[in-house]
Amino acid sequence: MHTVGELLRRWRHRRGLSQLDLAIAADVSARHVSLVETGRSNPSAEMVLRLAGQLDVPLRERNRLLLAAGFAPRYRERPLDGDALPAAREAVERVLRAHEPYPALVVDRRWDIVTTNRAIAPFLAHVAPDLLRPPINMVRLGLDPRGLAPFIVNLAEVRSLLRVRIARQLAVAPDPGLTALHEELLAHGGGDGGHRVESEIATPMIFRFGDRELRLFSTTTTFGTPLDITLDEISIESYYPADAETAAYFTGPGA
Repeated sequence: MHTVGELLRRWRHRRGLSQLDLAIAADVSARHVSLVETGRSNPSAEMVLRLAGQLDVPLRERNRLLLAAGFAPRYRERPLDGDALPAAREAVERVLRAHEPYPALVVDRRWDIVTTNRAIAPFLAHVAPDLLRPPINMVRLGLDPRGLAPFIVNLAEVRSLLRVRIARQLAVAPDPGLTALHEELLAHGGGDGGHRVESEIATPMIFRFGDRELRLFSTTTTFGTPLDITLDEISIESYYPADAETAAYFTGPGA
């Protein structure tokens, strides 16, 4: 078990801040930050959370900071499909439904799919059944040869895009499970052809099913001020047509 001071110092270094930077942001003295980090001062729970807030520490890790300081966790982790988060679940479901006929899905911090809208189903028609057993991982689904990989025309670009996004995610909040996924599927750059992502929103995913080609770009939506770990860690991935032909596929008479 690391001390709360050690953990705070790690988060401060991860954010590239000096003790003075953090002190000014948190409206405390630099000396107090130094005393907390070296263990010569025992911070209150409120001080732990104030510093963690300025360091943009995820809620799961704020609980870890509180435990290290000798306090009870403040943030609960409740399933989205349970009875504890009805308003949040309804908000998510409303966003997914409103996005139809275009595909949208919800993923957690490790890119496991939490739920989807109906427009996702046709993309899974030719995926190996074992890849569809929960938890379904979106990254593995996209890159596995038994998944969507054979249907993605620009697979090298998509792989590079995923590498950039997950590396940035790990820089913000390290996670052993996500690190393992990155090492397994992305770390060594296999199959990306040296592609570099110039603009995430300008990099479409291009699917080819038979003689039909679909071009989609995506946006990511997160909860702004979550107070639950589940809501802090999920995001909605929404896909839009990148050209008129793709739009017609989703909105035409045969859709």
